[in-house]
This record gives sequence, C-alpha cells and structure tokens, in this order.
Amino acid sequence: MLQNIRDNSQGWIAKTIIGVIVVLMALTGFDAIFRATSHSQDAAKVNGDTISQAELGQAVERQRRQLMQQLGREFDPSLLDDKMLREAALKGLIDRKLLVQGAHNAGFAFSDAAVDQEILRTPQFQQNGQFSAERFDQFIGQLGLSRLQFRQVLAEEMLIGQLRAGLGGTSFVTDDEVTAYARLSKQTRDFASLTLKADASAIKVSDEDVKAYYEAHAKEFMSPDQVVIDYIELKKSAFFDQVKVSDEDLQAQYQKEIANLAEQRRAAHILVEVNDKVSDEQAKARITEIQARLAKGEDFAKVAKETSQDPGSAASGGDLGYAGKGVYDEAFETALYALKPDQVSGPVRTQFGYHLIKLLGVEAPQVPSFASVKDKLTRELKTAQVEQHYVDATKKLEDAAFEASDLVQPAQDLNLKVQTSEPFGRDGGAQGITANRAVIQAAFSQEVLEEGANSSAIELDPDTTVVVHAKEHRKPTQLTLEAVADPIRRELARERAAAAAKAKGEALVAGLRDGKVSPTAAQDGQTWKTVEAASRSQEGFDAAVLNAVFKMPKPTEKGKPTYDTIALRDGSLVVLRLNGVNEGAVPTDAEKASYRQALASRRGQMDFAAFRKLLEEKAEVKRY
Repeated sequence: MLQNIRDNSQGWIAKTIIGVIVVLMALTGFDAIFRATSHSQDAAKVNGDTISQAELGQAVERQRRQLMQQLGREFDPSLLDDKMLREAALKGLIDRKLLVQGAHNAGFAFSDAAVDQEILRTPQFQQNGQFSAERFDQFIGQLGLSRLQFRQVLAEEMLIGQLRAGLGGTSFVTDDEVTAYARLSKQTRDFASLTLKADASAIKVSDEDVKAYYEAHAKEFMSPDQVVIDYIELKKSAFFDQVKVSDEDLQAQYQKEIANLAEQRRAAHILVEVNDKVSDEQAKARITEIQARLAKGEDFAKVAKETSQDPGSAASGGDLGYAGKGVYDEAFETALYALKPDQVSGPVRTQFGYHLIKLLGVEAPQVPSFASVKDKLTRELKTAQVEQHYVDATKKLEDAAFEASDLVQPAQDLNLKVQTSEPFGRDGGAQGITANRAVIQAAFSQEVLEEGANSSAIELDPDTTVVVHAKEHRKPTQLTLEAVADPIRRELARERAAAAAKAKGEALVAGLRDGKVSPTAAQDGQTWKTVEAASRSQEGFDAAVLNAVFKMPKPTEKGKPTYDTIALRDGSLVVLRLNGVNEGAVPTDAEKASYRQALASRRGQMDFAAFRKLLEEKAEVKRY
C-alpha cells in the first residue's frame, strides 16, 4: 500500500493537489495551522480563561445523564443531539465562567473551610443526621465528578450565589414606589359583563357552502403520510439469565467491599483563623490561651461557642458530625485519628488557621453478612458481564441488519422476534416504539422508507436497542368530500356564530356609547352581571375577562362608564362596562414590608440579569 501511495504521488494530479496545498500555506501561513493545533484541547476561552474540551465533555455527559434520569423510560435519544447538547453545555460553561469572574472581580470570596462545612451540612450527604462519605461519593459519582471536581463546582456555585445575593441585597425601592405598587395591587373595579353566546347549533350551513370550502382548501384534506414498520428489539435484561457467577467470585467481591468500609469519627473543633488581619503568631497565641481554658476544665462546647471562628460549627459547640477519611485537611485528619474518645488535641495548623480538635465519638463500620448482600453482589457481578454481552449483541445486530435486505435473518441470528407496528405518521404514535422520535425519524428517512434498507441500531434507552424496516408506506391521498363534510360543516358553523356574536357585540357597544341603548337592558335574553369592587383575582370570572377589565381606561365622569369587548375561546363575545375604579387603601406597615420585599426581590433579579448581560457584552469569548 505504501508503494502504491508513493507511485501515485508521482502523477500530475497528485502534484497539482500538493501545489494547491503549498499555495494555501503561503497565503494563510504555517502559523494558522500551528494555532489551530494548539487549541485542539480547548473548547473556548473567556477573557483569557480556558474551558477545556474535557470540561465540555463532562458537562455534556452530565446534561445527558440528567435528562435520562428525568425522562426515565420515556427517554428519547434522538432529542439528545450531540451538537445541540454541546452548544447548550458550552453556553452554560461560558455563562458560569463569566459569573465566577464577575464575582472575583467584585471582591466576593469563600474560604475552603466554608466549602467543607457546606459539604458536611448537606442533607443528601448525610445518613442518620451525620455526614456519610459513602453517600457523598455515590452522589458525586452519579454526576461524573471526583471529590476535587465537586468541591470546585460547589465553590463556584456558592460564589455565584453570593454574587446574586449581593446584587439583590443592594436593590432598594422608595416609600413612594411601595405605596404606589400597593395601591395598584389593591385597586378594585366596579364593572358589569354581558355574554353574547356564539351558538353554532343555530347556524345552518348548506351543502354548497361545504363543497365550496372543501374545494378552496383541498390541500388541507389529505390523509396523513403513514408507515407500518417491522422491528426487532434487543433487551439488555434478556442476558441476565444467560450469565453465571461463581461462589468464589461472590466471596472475592464481598471481601473487597467490606475491606473498603471504614470507621466514622465525630469531631468538634475550635478554630482561630490566620488571615490578612491576624498573623500566625497572634493566632497561635490566641489558640494557646483557649487551650489553657480547656486545661482548667472549662466545657469544650461552651468555649467553642464563645471563641471559634468557624461560623458553620461554632453555634453547635464546634460539632462537625461524623465523617470518614478524606474529608478534612490532611493535618486535621492526622490529628483527629491520633485521638482517643473525649481527648483534645494540641494546636493543629492547617491552611485555615489553628485548631483544637476533640474526638466526640467513634462509629465502627457496620459489616453486613454475606447472605444479606449476596443478591446485590450477584446483580453487580452479572451486570458487568451482561453489559459486555449486550454491547457484543448490539454490534452483531448492527452488522446483520446492514448486510440483510429485511429483518428475518438478523432476527434468526440473534434469536429475536420480528414485530410489526400499527400505522403511524410523522408525528408518531400515541405510545410505545412508534412514539420514539429516533424511530420516527428512521422510519421516514430516505434510506428506510424509499430505499427499503434496514435502519441502523437505535438506542431507545440504555437497556434497549431496535432496528426497524419499512413494511408498508401509506402515502397521502385526497380525502373525499363525504369523509370531511361533517368537520367542515362544524367549523363553518363555529366561525359564522363567532362572527355573528362579534358583529352584534360591536353594534351593542356603539349603541351604548352614543346612548341609544340602555346600559342595563338585557340583550338576547342575557342580562348584565354586575360586580362591585372586583379584585384582579376575583373568583368566578375568566382570567382573560379580568385582565381586559383592568386594562380599560377609567371613566372620565361619574355615570359615564367605558365599554370594551373580549372574545372567548368558544367564539362568544363578552361586552364589558366599567363603572368605576376604586383606588387601593394606603398599605399598613406590615403590608409595606411585604410589598417592599417583593419589589426589592424583583428588582434584584433584574439587576442580576443586567449585570449578567453587561458581563456578556464586555467579554472576549473565543470558541474553538
């Protein structure tokens, strides 16, 4: 093969291609090539900060997992187009990067100790009210994150939350604004309404009218484009009975699991921070003073409440709860695991400052019996084998379907059954395989529908793969007049009834405005429904009617109401008569406080959105 390449490269075509490449290099420069190569590991740069392809890949995978968990068995892989997911994930990462940069530039910050405390306090990571390293690892494992990565994500979330709260906390509203908003919210209106029914049953539609409508809209009356498919379905669950695990493997897995169990230690601590205002020597002197108080017999919890500078634990006497190894700072952990119950350490220096650590208790690992976990271990060991069998079978199915002209042979090769669907259109069926968007797209693809080929393997969910074949194509045909006459007749009657109600309503409003019609007279057997002091959420009225009432202009004179109309969904027309507007009462202090909080919160959200938009406008973002 190499010799063929060498021989072919001597021809005039190859030389021409090489010449074009040389010219392009001369025009664009080698630098462009090297520049492209240098960014191969970057997804984007935001004001000089890099978002790597690895980060983007993890974000895409997290989105995929979240959608799969939310949708469950209704998961439709075709909706998770990789390009769409990558664009959404990249936008999210860029927005997040901008907010983190904005927070740092604004001077917001969180200490590592605060992040640790947030992890220890999170209910999802606790068991029986105490931090569980196992639950923590399980949770972040589902997110596809390591401990270090999760801490970084959490720290950024806390930073963005602090930024949001900071912007929201600076928002304010004046007393006049609060009063005006309160009065507007508490405003009531006196109005009356009269409904002119759109009675389609009273409208006669002739056969000629139906025929004329049918002929004018013939293209609308076509049978749907439908297909009937054959399909074979490969289920991962079918392989569980085909794989076996030995007792030796089960025992080995059991020993491996119990070896990973570790004791939990309940710690309490007193922290004296070392920071810009407190030097190492000052902090050390302070922790020594506190140590002396404890040596004299003072209660550790009481002293912690008075002196500890850890806001997360000081109020509870320094209690950090139970945790295993790998949670605390290395020096802190070393000192903790050297203590005996109720023993207090000497001063321990970490990156946060100086600690005095007390061991409150030790919880030995609970080792389950082999019998109690045998079923779980069997499932776990089988799952690994089943997964491989399923992957191999999926590949075999894909190859067999590609080589065959129908599904008979692939079904025989994998001992599967060919199934047939009900007819369905491009919008899909109501349920089952024909409601899956990927299946619909495959069934109506040129390859399957027009060329008669089998589809490629389609993953319905992580445990199910199918291949489809078009059995029958039912192309659109013109529906007969007889088949659609009744729906046309109903639609024409509805339209005409609505038009009649509208014309009658407009004539009524004109008569009311010029005084030719009494403002209280009944119309077509319908009487006015009068409401005094109606609120914006008045019960018994369509929301659209109330919205229209509160948009109507205030009457200029007493006894001279204003009028308007609004059409309802069924074609009926409501004629509205606004008799008066009642201004809301001056709010009480309690109401003012509530309105002020609501307005400030809304304004804070607007300020945060504006700040975010400003960051986007000023940012230098490069996507690779």
